[in-house]
Amino acid sequence: MKKKLIIAIDGYSSCGKSTFAKAIAGELNYIYIDSGAMYRAVTLYCLRKGYTGRGDLNINGILADLNDIHIGFVYNPDILEYETYLNSENVEQEIRGVKVSSYVSRISQIYEVRSRMVELQRQIGVFKGIVMDGRDIGTVVFPDADLKIFMTASVDIRARRRYDELKSKKLDVEFEEIKRNIIARDIADENRDISPLIRAEDAIVLDNSRMTVEQQMDWFRKIIEVKLDGG
Repeated sequence: MKKKLIIAIDGYSSCGKSTFAKAIAGELNYIYIDSGAMYRAVTLYCLRKGYTGRGDLNINGILADLNDIHIGFVYNPDILEYETYLNSENVEQEIRGVKVSSYVSRISQIYEVRSRMVELQRQIGVFKGIVMDGRDIGTVVFPDADLKIFMTASVDIRARRRYDELKSKKLDVEFEEIKRNIIARDIADENRDISPLIRAEDAIVLDNSRMTVEQQMDWFRKIIEVKLDGG
C-alpha cells in the first residue's frame, strides 16, 4: 500500500491553485482543502457584521466572535466538489465575489485569525492524504509537507482566468477591476507582517501561464511517481 502524503500548493491569487489541487486530490483519492476559502468565509462574516468594509476595521469585534465562526467543507455529489459552509450556511458562491476579494487580505493579516485557521488546517491534516492550497501552506501550516508546489502565472492571464470564472457564474464584473484587485492582492500578500507569501526553499515552481490543466497534471504525475515510490 502506497503511503499517504500531505501535498501543499502555494502561490499567487488566481493561478488556478484550486483547480490544480482538486485535480490532484481526485486522481489520488485525497481530501481537498481550500484554505483560502476559510479566510474568505471569515471575511464574509466580518462584512456581514460590519467589522470591515469602507470604515475602520473592528478588531475587537472580530476577536470576540472568532470562536463563533465555524467553517466546514461539505461534498456536493451533484457537482463532484466540496463546498464551503459558514455556520451551517452554504456560502460557496458569495465568498468568490469581488467584494470579499477586496477585503480578504486585510482580514487574513490579523494574527489571531491566522492562528485559528492554521490550527483548524493542521487538525484536518493529521491523517495525511490531503491536498491543501493557499498562501502559506508549505511555509507555515505544513512546513514538513511531503510535496510542496509553488504556482505562478502572469498578471494578465490570472486576471483573465478570474474574469472568465466569475462571468461563468453570472456575476457582473469588469476585467480592469479584477486586474487591479489581483495586483493589490499580490502586494498585500507579499508584504504582510504575518505569514507573507514566499516560496518555501524546497518547493517546486510551476509557472502555468501557458499550460492547460491536463498539461499541469502530466507535469505533476512525473513528480508524484517518485514521491509515492519513496523518492
